[in-house]
Amino acid sequence: MPDLAHAALPSVYGGDDLLIHAFRDKNGMEHVALVKGDVTSGEVPLVRLHSECVTGDAFGSLRCDCGAQLQAALRAIGEASCGVLVYVRGHEGRGIGLVNKIRAYELQDAGLDTVDANHRLGFAADARDWHAASGILRSLGIGELNLLTNNPAKVRALEARGFVVRERIGLEIAPNAFNQAYLRAKRQRMGHHLGSFAATSVEQDTLV
Repeated sequence: MPDLAHAALPSVYGGDDLLIHAFRDKNGMEHVALVKGDVTSGEVPLVRLHSECVTGDAFGSLRCDCGAQLQAALRAIGEASCGVLVYVRGHEGRGIGLVNKIRAYELQDAGLDTVDANHRLGFAADARDWHAASGILRSLGIGELNLLTNNPAKVRALEARGFVVRERIGLEIAPNAFNQAYLRAKRQRMGHHLGSFAATSVEQDTLV
């Protein structure tokens, strides 16, 4: 995937040492990558593949951990000697789109978990495609990486595309009163590594 444009992006997360790169995939969706340092120097870069989440990233929603994960990943990459955050657009609601994500919220308010809500709407639990993210990493010259994620499916997706994931680095966010059920479903039903999730003594009994 060609790098269509890049420019300096001074940021509270990386000072004046970040570059933003713009990409467009074959479907016309535009994505960006924030790059810290020289990711082709031979040092294994720290990488986060972050799926677009307007409710969490822009509006501070407490229903998910997306916005807090984005900020934590940007801080970690900003502090690293080299790293990349790929912001993957078109992944709203794990690939079902913004309108359907709000419909899934309605179903969750009625008692379904995030997985069953997606299924009720006719979607897979996770409908995301990682081809664009993989193309961006290749365009940046990255073949080996340390991946910031709790999701083993991301590791498998990159390894299936020929990348070497040297280390999976957890990105756990403390739960709140609004996202406990969401995080529980991610751990119990989607296999996310959320080993320290135990919000209250009541919750602890259900997190076996």
